[in-house]
Amino acid sequence: MKPGEYSLIAVAGVSGDASKFGHRIFRDLLKAGYPVEGVNPKGGFVLGRHIHRSLSEMEKKPDLVITVVHPEATEKIVEECNRLGVKAVWMQPGSESDAALEKAREYGIKATTACFMVVKGVW
Repeated sequence: MKPGEYSLIAVAGVSGDASKFGHRIFRDLLKAGYPVEGVNPKGGFVLGRHIHRSLSEMEKKPDLVITVVHPEATEKIVEECNRLGVKAVWMQPGSESDAALEKAREYGIKATTACFMVVKGVW
C-alpha cells in the first residue's frame, strides 16, 4: 500500500531515542509521507510531534496500528484496538506473541507479523 491508502496509522512504541526501532519507524514513515501519529505511555514530543499516551487519547481512530513494543504490551494494544474498533494491527518482529495473535483472531482484527517497513518498501 502507498501512503495515501491509510487515513491514519498509529505507531505504538515511539521512542525519543533515535537508536530504537520505535523512533526509526516513526521518523521514516513521516519522511515517506504516511499519515502517522505516535503512541507511548510516557507521552511528550518526538520529532516535534505530540505523542499520545494511548490509542484512546487520539482524536481520530487509526486504520492501522503498528506495534513496536514488548509482546505483553502488544496484547494490551490488541484489546484496546478491539474496544476502539480498529481492525488492523501490524506486529513488528519481536512485538508479536501467540496470545496477541489469538486475541486478534478472536476479535476479528487482521494481524500481520512482519516488518511493515520492509514489506511496504520504506526500508
